[in-house]
Amino acid sequence: MTTLEAIRYKDGRLSVLDQLQLPLKTDYIDVKTVDDAWNAIRDMKVRGAPAIAIVGCLSVAVELNAKVFQSKKTLEEHLNDRFNYLVTSRPTAVNIQQARTEFAKLASSLSADDAIDVDQMKFRILNQLEGTLAVDVAINRLIGEHGAKDIIENCRSTSEIRILTHCNTGSLATAGYGTALGVIRSLHSMKMLKHVFCTETRPYNQGARLTAYELVHEAIPATLVCDDMVAWLMKTETITAVIVGADRVVSNGDTANKIGTYQLAILAKHHAVPFYVAAPTTSIDLSKKDGSSIPIEERSHEEVTRIQGVQIAAPGIGCWNPAFDITPAELISGGIITEHGVFSAAELEKNMQEILNSTFALKLLEMKF
Repeated sequence: MTTLEAIRYKDGRLSVLDQLQLPLKTDYIDVKTVDDAWNAIRDMKVRGAPAIAIVGCLSVAVELNAKVFQSKKTLEEHLNDRFNYLVTSRPTAVNIQQARTEFAKLASSLSADDAIDVDQMKFRILNQLEGTLAVDVAINRLIGEHGAKDIIENCRSTSEIRILTHCNTGSLATAGYGTALGVIRSLHSMKMLKHVFCTETRPYNQGARLTAYELVHEAIPATLVCDDMVAWLMKTETITAVIVGADRVVSNGDTANKIGTYQLAILAKHHAVPFYVAAPTTSIDLSKKDGSSIPIEERSHEEVTRIQGVQIAAPGIGCWNPAFDITPAELISGGIITEHGVFSAAELEKNMQEILNSTFALKLLEMKF
């Protein structure tokens, strides 16, 4: 079976799968500049917090490969300028902002090192930029393993595991394998998964177009449900757990994710279904105390009133289209699944600080960035 690739990079050339065309067409778009990447991210041809960061990083790599820099200062200024522009594409997802911070630190350190010339500095930065693809896949597999193990040990009331998921958190939202969908893949590979239910995820239908596409592609038993069917699904079916991804998790565990996540968490609590968030540490923002300070992107009304250009709503009707909502930490009953393990929201900040301060974490950060 071929592996789904949302991002292709080789020898300084980058192309991305146009996810607006899925599932009917499979078209790849060449990304030749950071501006191309910004537009692809803003238009949601590329989406998913990890994928946004990776495409951003690789677009910077494409430009660096094509440029000759006369000094370390001009290289550092170019790098910072391009990342500052990329973070304006979509404000809620934190991964690209974390990447900007880490690469700014790397560039500053290399620029200040008199033993390194401009060509060596460029090589070191390119090496880190181009390494983001492989590292993301490795991280996602760890998330999948930790999440599957936790669900098997703590959530099974029967021998049959049924998972509900929202939006798209798989190979199309990451460098490969996925976060929440990575947990599902792990359960399936362990032959522990009975069934998956995926929501359509209006208004862009990422669940119907993308998650369903991935599940069919890998022959994982699954059923698509409308967003407004979830309460009745939990009432009438035995759902083992709900697993979603995250665009940003803050210190207290509050989580920004695709609009509709908050209501799923409320319904899960009412029906006593464990609710999990699967997110790499690059999606965790310890600079913010709680979810009230997370910026929520609002998008075009046409995303609600039209589907693939076809008007479905009454002309002239007003619309509200927030792309994300905030799920309070107390509703994340299963835990937050990271590449380092599964943590309760209450213990997230303490554990993340310890991990980031550890030698292992520092090495992992060097790999990532």
